[in-house]
Amino acid sequence: MSDFAGMEELLQDFLTESSELLSDVDNKLVELEKYPEDKGLLNDIFRGFHTIKGGAGFLNATPLVTLCHRTENLFDKLRNGELKLNSHVMDVILDATGVVRDMFGDLAQSRMPAPAPQHILDNLDAVLSGQTAPVAAAPAAAASQLGEPDWQQLYQAVVVPADAAAQLTSKPAPSTAVAAAPAPAPAATPAASAPPPAQSRDRSPASSPQEATIRIDTQRLDQVLNLSGEIGLTKNRLTTIRTEIMQGNLGANTLRSLDEAVSQLDLLVGDLQNAVMKTRMQPIGRLFQKYPRLARDLARQLGKEVELVLSGEETELDKTMIEDLNDPLVHLVRNAVDHGIETPEERLAAGKSAQSIVELSAQQVGDHIVIEVADDGRGMNAGMLRKKALEKGLIDLEQANNLDDKQALHLIFLPGFSTKDQISSVSGRGVGMDVVRTNIQKLNGRIDISSAPNEGTKISISLPLTLAILPVLVVKVCNQPFAVPLAMVREIIPFSSDSIQEVSGRPTIVVRDEILPVRRLTELLGWKATQEPCFGVLMQSAEKTFILAIDSFIGRDDVVIKPLQNIRPKGVAGATLSGDGAVVLVLDMEDLLSNDRGDHKLARAGNMPMLEAAAV
Repeated sequence: MSDFAGMEELLQDFLTESSELLSDVDNKLVELEKYPEDKGLLNDIFRGFHTIKGGAGFLNATPLVTLCHRTENLFDKLRNGELKLNSHVMDVILDATGVVRDMFGDLAQSRMPAPAPQHILDNLDAVLSGQTAPVAAAPAAAASQLGEPDWQQLYQAVVVPADAAAQLTSKPAPSTAVAAAPAPAPAATPAASAPPPAQSRDRSPASSPQEATIRIDTQRLDQVLNLSGEIGLTKNRLTTIRTEIMQGNLGANTLRSLDEAVSQLDLLVGDLQNAVMKTRMQPIGRLFQKYPRLARDLARQLGKEVELVLSGEETELDKTMIEDLNDPLVHLVRNAVDHGIETPEERLAAGKSAQSIVELSAQQVGDHIVIEVADDGRGMNAGMLRKKALEKGLIDLEQANNLDDKQALHLIFLPGFSTKDQISSVSGRGVGMDVVRTNIQKLNGRIDISSAPNEGTKISISLPLTLAILPVLVVKVCNQPFAVPLAMVREIIPFSSDSIQEVSGRPTIVVRDEILPVRRLTELLGWKATQEPCFGVLMQSAEKTFILAIDSFIGRDDVVIKPLQNIRPKGVAGATLSGDGAVVLVLDMEDLLSNDRGDHKLARAGNMPMLEAAAV
């Protein structure tokens, strides 16, 4: 039962606004650590907590009001010069903002938040009263017994509850840089023990569905409305022409008018489609703003100096893709700080500055978005990666010898691969980069790596602007059309069986001095070929480049993918309708290739699965 019955709309409005405010406060706190005397930052953070407190008051969320009020008082003293900001004060503030975010999670589930842990309130009161040592939440323990940070809780702090997630406005944002300072040197006095992670307060985040709402600029809605009106006028014109034709008027002027009206309708429908797609676009800064706090906390725990540079936050991407990108980018930022960046001592010994740079950027290139995570750290050694993969049994000796340096870098995406010899709460299990690759492939994206020892690593992700409409290449085998994602297609070449060479028992073909494996689409589908392939499609994914042998191709098309009813064959992402109403299956090439040795067979045209929307 909801604790906010009758206040659902007010609660939703509060979460939408306050979640955005809190993310902005988090970023400004990390920036404030660099510039502790910046009055503008202090005032902005004070106003943020004041606004959240006011909204919580309307909801009678007393625990949140109490916590925000104490934090607001602290910032009032900071901006008035009664307190000085230091690492201890900043840690107390960040602990408080983490609890505020936990309370937002409770509110998103329509639950009244539990009171803040007492040690959080005590620490705030201690700072307000001028004490410098943190208040212990439990009996003191030896400094050497301090536990590792709760990285799962830190990770969850980046994930805003779905109902509470905010949408940014689409105004351009300048490039920003935030610095994560290393953990301060231990004090001479004995350290108090860290507060226990659990305070009999169940704050495990529940899995929430993706947001069902979106903020849209009214100008974009006006554009959709105007185009709808123009389409209505064109429809009236076509109705008039139809009447003339029905009356037997088939003169040149009537046919010319018909052609002009159809062409106009085609342009208007295309413009309307683009305008509707733009209503789904959101600035990627909404996602980027979550990572400065993550990078800052991780760098402090690892004793590293890291400056996280953000750029391209105004770049727009489909809303659902922004939500699905969170996990991959969390892993990439953490990997850059943990694996890529050296300690200050190692950097100085290598002739670098003590402070390292991690860049997170986005830009639109054609009809794709390119997101890059780059660092100036230790880089990767291709030979070492081959050796690690061999030791873990992920590849055999023949495969290792056949990998060039570029291909060897992609070994980090194999499940179970890790360069760490010991497992910690941060890394070592070899699952992070596999998750990155899998999630990017689900978004029809590509991922690439460039790295040089002692110079750094750059990981680039290329994604389509939207998943609602998928560019495809329509090909044919056995007189049946199939659609393959255009993102994987590099080129189409003439193909003949005479050009195939057997290498280690596998069919291959040489393209510009490069030996590429050949996969017949009929064999991948489990069909019997009715003719020899006439064309080869050069396909490229994150870790595979191969030739897809086909009978013929129809051309490029933009399709809307529909789910199949009650069935999802291996290697099939969905289906679409061609211009003549025929069902065309959209192939999931990664899935198809991973199952090409199985016993599955895709139904032929006579048993083709029906589309859910086929009757519409």
